[in-house]
Amino acid sequence: MSSEFLRPGFLRHFVLACFVALIALGVAWETWLAPLRPGAWLLSLKVLPLVLALPAIARGRVRAYQWWSMAILLYFTEGVVRATSDTGPSVPLAVAQTLLAATAFAAILAYVRSRRQPARF
Repeated sequence: MSSEFLRPGFLRHFVLACFVALIALGVAWETWLAPLRPGAWLLSLKVLPLVLALPAIARGRVRAYQWWSMAILLYFTEGVVRATSDTGPSVPLAVAQTLLAATAFAAILAYVRSRRQPARF
């Protein structure tokens, strides 16, 4: 049963779902759920790289996954920093972002590993 979850097709869809959830969370957080101040909607532009990566992630391009294995850590870091420094409704949103980014990171690594070609000698 566990090997079913490690298939590239499942992992690709799982990473895609994590990206879409991070996009939705980022936009909702900065525009509606807990904006810091008027004009803070500009912070929602932080999800633009995720939006631009969606086509390559959806196609399963290993190079995009390799790049995003590093870039997703920026969203993880922002979540940790804001979870420990913000107050009010931003804290659970930051925790959610941290968990989503960590889950996406693990799934990205699993996808790249599942697609890795064995070395030929």
